Amino acid sequence: MIQIFMTEDGAIHQKDEMQSGAWIALTNPTATEILEISETCGIDPDHVRAPLDEEERSRIEIEDHYSLILVDIPVIEERNEKDWYVTIPMGIIMSDTIIITVCLEETPVLNAFMDGRVRDFFTYMKTRFILQILYKNASLYLQYLRIIDKKSDIVEKELYKSPRNQELIEILELQKSLVYFTTSLRSNEVVLEKLLKSEKIKKYPEDTDLLDDVIIENKQAIEMANIYSGILSGTMDAFASVISNNLNIVMKFLATITIVMSIPTMVSSFYGMNVLSSSMPFATNPYGFVIVIVLSVILTCAVAWIFAKRNLF
Repeated sequence: MIQIFMTEDGAIHQKDEMQSGAWIALTNPTATEILEISETCGIDPDHVRAPLDEEERSRIEIEDHYSLILVDIPVIEERNEKDWYVTIPMGIIMSDTIIITVCLEETPVLNAFMDGRVRDFFTYMKTRFILQILYKNASLYLQYLRIIDKKSDIVEKELYKSPRNQELIEILELQKSLVYFTTSLRSNEVVLEKLLKSEKIKKYPEDTDLLDDVIIENKQAIEMANIYSGILSGTMDAFASVISNNLNIVMKFLATITIVMSIPTMVSSFYGMNVLSSSMPFATNPYGFVIVIVLSVILTCAVAWIFAKRNLF
């Protein structure tokens, strides 16, 4: 899908034709749309196609007539009727006359600009526009990280009640999201550092301040992702230890019960041997059966008491 936007009279308007100072937003474009934009704007089709590869790395490529900036942005992915967080590439192509954004799907990063919810946004101020996109992207990372933190708190409370597989799987999914975020944020950090040092991308004094703000926001997001990832890893390790300890307690209890119950079994097995009855204790006593049962109960209770004193129950 191709959308063309232009700032006029301080407001964003959607246009039908390309013109100088416009912003062209490509969302999951078809092969025909990619060729159309490439031929019209004089851009290598591979550069327009690059953000459509989910495994594409973040980078900056500067050509003679345009520059390509690739960054990772956070998106929501629905699995098993729940929202999880992953990252996908987004490309920003800045030429002498226009700016082009390419992404696999619609994203809140760009929707805010399309809806006119960003202050001091002008499509013809291309460098500032790029920095505003990067700032919005870093802010979205922070927003999603706070949501992940709240989700992890809820799952942790459920784990305290009952460590079920469902909660452990949810923590694993949150950990995966944090791994995606951390990797993408670090890649974006490299891009921002190169952008700060690059002399081929024209920057104004106010743009430099905005770029510093973007770098600060990105570093804050990296620190938050590392902190939350460490907390979740510690939580997983702690509950793995709790589950293992509970299993050991159950096994110890069952082993103790087995030992205690083996005493009357052993006594009764003696009297089940195929030997002369006169050679067995209490065999000729009319109360022999009762005596043997009582002795078995006494021995069983004695062993059980010994185990109980040693906290083996």
